Order: sequence, then C-alpha cells, then structure tokens
Amino acid sequence: MQSILLIVFLPLLAAIVGGLGNRALGNTLVKLITTGALFVSCALSWPIFLAFVGGSAEPGVVPVLQWVQSGALSFDWALRVDTLTAVMLVVITTVSALVHLYSWGYMDEDPDQPRFFAYLSLFTFAMLMLVTADNLVQMFFGWEGVGLASYLLIGFWFRKPTANAAAIKAFVVNRVGDLGFMLGIFGTFVVFGTTSIPEILAAAPAMSGATIGFLGYRVSTMDVLCILLFIGAMGKSAQLGLHTWLPDAMEGPTPVSALIHAATMVTAGVFMVCRLSPMFETAPVALGVVTFIGAATCIFAATIGTTQWDIKRVIAYSTCSQLGYMFFAAGVGAYGAAMFHLFTHAFFKALLFLGAGSVIHAMHHEQDMRYYGALRKEIPFTFWAMLAGTLAITGVGIYWLHAGFAGFHSKDAILEVAFARGTEMATFAFWMGTFAALLTSFYSWRLMFLTFWGKPRWADSEHIQHAVHAGHDEPEDHNPAIQEDSGHDVQHHVPSPNYEAGTAGYHPHESPVTMLIPLGVLTLGAIFAGWVFSHAFLDDAGFWQGSIFYNEALIHEMHAVPLLVKLAATIVMLIGLAIAWLAYIKDTSIPAKAADQLGPVYRFFYNKWYFDELYNLLFVRPAFWFGRQFWKIGDVGTIDRFGPDGAAWVVQRGSVLARRAQNGLVYSYALVMLLGLIAAITWVLF
Repeated sequence: MQSILLIVFLPLLAAIVGGLGNRALGNTLVKLITTGALFVSCALSWPIFLAFVGGSAEPGVVPVLQWVQSGALSFDWALRVDTLTAVMLVVITTVSALVHLYSWGYMDEDPDQPRFFAYLSLFTFAMLMLVTADNLVQMFFGWEGVGLASYLLIGFWFRKPTANAAAIKAFVVNRVGDLGFMLGIFGTFVVFGTTSIPEILAAAPAMSGATIGFLGYRVSTMDVLCILLFIGAMGKSAQLGLHTWLPDAMEGPTPVSALIHAATMVTAGVFMVCRLSPMFETAPVALGVVTFIGAATCIFAATIGTTQWDIKRVIAYSTCSQLGYMFFAAGVGAYGAAMFHLFTHAFFKALLFLGAGSVIHAMHHEQDMRYYGALRKEIPFTFWAMLAGTLAITGVGIYWLHAGFAGFHSKDAILEVAFARGTEMATFAFWMGTFAALLTSFYSWRLMFLTFWGKPRWADSEHIQHAVHAGHDEPEDHNPAIQEDSGHDVQHHVPSPNYEAGTAGYHPHESPVTMLIPLGVLTLGAIFAGWVFSHAFLDDAGFWQGSIFYNEALIHEMHAVPLLVKLAATIVMLIGLAIAWLAYIKDTSIPAKAADQLGPVYRFFYNKWYFDELYNLLFVRPAFWFGRQFWKIGDVGTIDRFGPDGAAWVVQRGSVLARRAQNGLVYSYALVMLLGLIAAITWVLF
C-alpha cells in the first residue's frame, strides 16, 4: 500500500526536475526522467488493480501530512486506495506513460521538449491527486491542478494565436463549472460538518428527504448539493452546455489530446459522481438531471461528429458523446457500468487519438480528411491500430459468444442497464444512446474510409505542397506553431470525397518506433480490456468493496432484458457501417447530395448547433461591453482622471504658477514673505 506514495509523487518529482532543469539537462535526459517516472508509476499501479480484481486487496488510507486545522474544519492530506482508485490509477498511469513515450517521436523536432514533458508529468500528478483524495478539499486541489495543466498543455504552442484562444476558452468555461463544484463543497461542509468523503458518504442516507432553504424555496438538500457538484462535472467532462472548450482544445499537440481529452481529465467528472454515488442515490432529482444531460450530450455530440472534416475534431466529439454514455449510466444507478466504459474507453480513445497523430505526422500536419485517402498501404501499422480502435468504439462483437472488442462489452452494458431501469428518463437515455451508437458507427467508419481507403487526395493540401516544394517528404519543422492552421474552412475550397488530386509526388512514411509501441499496447487494450474485465466491473459486487454504490438487483435485471435489446447496439452499428460504406466507398457522390438536400440541418450540425455563436451573443459580447464601460468610464474617466492623472495635472499646473513667481526680484520675494507673515498673524489673532 505504501507504493501509492511513489505512484503519486514520482510524476511530481519528474515535473519539478524537468521544469527546473529544462535546457540545462537537455532534451534526452528530461525525457528519460519524466518517461521513466511514469513507467515506474504504471508498473506499481497494475499490481494494486489486479489485487483488487483477484479479491486479495483491502481498501486503505495512507496519511501524508496534517493539512488544515481551523476550528471545526480539520483534515489531513491522505491518499485513499480502494477499488475505484485502483481503476483510475491504471487508466491514468498507463495512458500517461504511453503518451510520454509516444511524444518522444511526435515532439522530436520541437525546441521546447523539456517544458512539454514537465507539463505532461505535472498533469499526471494533479490527476493522481484527484483520484486518491480522501476529502473534498484535496479532490478540489487535484481538480484545479488538472485545469491548470490542461491550460498549459493546450496553449503549449503559445506563439499560435488559436492555441492561446483555445487555452483561455478551456480555462474560462471550466471556471464556470468549478463555481458550481465549489458551492457544492461549501454546501456539503455546511450540511455534514466535514469534508471527509467516507464520513459524508456514511451520513448521506440519513439526509434523504431533508430540505434546505435555497433561493427563497424549501428544496431537497441532497438534490441541491448533488446538482451543484454535477455542474462541476459538466465543465470538467464537457457535458452539454459546458462542452464548448473540448473541440477547440485540439489546438494543442496530439499527445495532449490523447492524455487530457480522451483518457483522464475529461473522465474526472464521471469519477467524482461515482465516488460520491451514495450521495447521489439520495437525490433522485439530481440523478434525473445527470441522466438527461448525459443522454442529451451523447446524441448532441454524435450529430456534430458526422459533419466534421478535421480528424482530431471528429474524435473529440466522439469523446464528448462517449462521456454522455458514462453519465447516463451513472444517472440510472449503474455506476459499475459507467466506470467500466470509462476504463475501456481510455484504451480505444487514446488509441484513436494517437493513431490520428500518426496519420497527421505522416501527412505533414494535414488534419483535414478530405486531403487523405489510400493510406492503409502507406502506413499499415497505423491503419491496423486505428482499425482496432474503430472496431472497439463501434462495439463490434458476437453476443452469443460473449466475445468482442472493448466497446462491445461496456457500451452495450450501458444500453441494457438503461432499458432495464425502466423509468421514463432511463428509457429516454436508452433510445438516445442507441441512436448515438448508429451515428458513432457512421462517423467512425467515415473517418476510416476517408483516411485509409479510396484514392489519394493529397495534392491539393497546402501542407503536402509545402513538403514537396521544400524538396523532401518529411516535415521541415514539427512545430505547427509557426505554420498556418491546418483547418480548412468549409466556405473555401471544399473538394468532394471522391476528389482525385493524385499524390503530388508525396509519399507518407510510417511513424517512428517510439510512436508505434504505444499504438501496439493500446491496441491490445482495445481488443481485450472488455472481455477480460467485464465480469469484475459488472457482475462482481465484491470487486467494488463499497467504493461505489452497487445495485445488484439492477444488474440482474440488465441480464434479463429481451434479446432484441441486447442486439440493438450491434444492429445499429451494422446500419451505420453500411451507410458509411455506401456513401464513402460505393457512391462517393452521396455525401455532397445529402448535404445539399439537408441544407439547414447539415449547416446546423456542421456549425456545432451554433453554441459558440449563441454564447458569443449572450455572454462574450456583453462581457466585453461591460468591460469597455468600466474601463472607459470607471477606470480612465473616473479613477485615472481624479486619481493619478488628476494629481499629476494639479502638480503640473502648480509648477507652472510657481515658475512664474520665481522672477529673481528681491522685492517680489519680500512681498511674498510679508503676505505670509500677515496671513500667519491673522490666523493667530482670529
């Protein structure tokens, strides 16, 4: 159990050494230190997880130091290790270690590698602090730590304006969610008198039915607390309403996308809801909100993913959609299923992001899928890895053999348990999730067909042309911060998917071995993680050992749902595959015709339901207007005018008058002295 100290603090030590040592240590040494620390943490995490799977481990708490002692508020800095923590430990350290190794190749030509690897390690430490927290304040420390690290990593290429804007957007949107999270923590302390998570969860059932005054009304105490806490989860996990930062975060390096926005940070909200599941079970209204938001996010993000052309943005919206599955699973009370999908999703989504990075690396940083095609023979290892990731996310499997890729076991279980729950909100979630599974299959295979099949469409890419004109096939500089943004506006030149521009003499090459090893490892996870661990996560109440609320009756009902429900995900997956094959392989004129026919609907989805435009109208412009008024009227017009500027004006005018009085004539000075003397005598007398 003491190994948890090394698991958590080795990444922090690596971040400090890499950040302070920086160029003095050199690129290679910093990469060795940070990557080595993460692989050690990973190697120590898996035995803990496997011990819980085997039933030979017991939950425990490892104290670090006394943190706060102030009146009734008292808590230590301690690391909680239970089944839920163990699951997150292997997810975080495995993905982070592989991303560190992958970054050796992907960031090889970047001049700021030490800073990048230090940021990666800092992020990992903050996430580990979050999942090992024994009290809400410690969880909030990790919560804000991953927010800071994500800001640094998204804006890593700070000379790139779009990266800076994306980093600020992520930071600001998450602050909105964090306000709700803080209010939830404050309220929880007021109600329970403690921030200790075990004490809060033990006392929560007794608070069921209690009410509290809120905004002039008597409302359910637990519903208010849980909804406030869930608002924090909405921001961190990019749920509908607070989701707008996630796609823009793709402006950061691709390894950042895999680490933060696929496997770890965005799952923090799901982890928090599952950690506090005994609280949420006493708040039926809050659970309904969680279910609805999760189901709405699931379908919302999937519709957008069907229209995007940037390969990373398609996967980003896929992440948003899959997080919706996790939340509505938690909302219907299947916290084990939610964590199971979190676990499997980490492998196949990190695989897809890193595979996309390998494609981008091969295509000279071109991210628009309209300029890909026929890459399966050029980069075969990447192709097979991404194929495994696609089979996993679309849930390919055979029900009668209980065999399939990772998503087959976890996503199908979520749909089954939502149907088994039977409430109106759960039924709504089931149908939304089923339709989202169809869209997931469609946009996932659309990505594969556009990227790896068809004919080469490379010649019209500005990035490829740059490579050819420079006289080489490999990228001249791996840092996109000094290149044009790789996105292509739909209103400019938009070639159809069957556009045949040839290869422009360019020949993509497979990525270096440091990028391919992580792809290979994650491929194994995408293939086997669901099959190996499904029983422990879903059917074994003893596995969780009380770390989450486990509804055994609901799991029995899940296994008893009709066969058609069990096959629903597979059926819609095949429908989505067939539509994608028909549109992007069989008859490539269909997408353009469909876009024309669906005109307003297509534009609505392509423009992300106009959330950015709506928020710009409702919040951004008014905020800037108020800012300008406070600046011009309050700051410049009032404070500066009557403050420093006014004082300076008085001194300046006074000095002019004083200068005029200094005429050098003795009788003038004598007159001034006489007048002063008369004034003094007058003051004394009267």
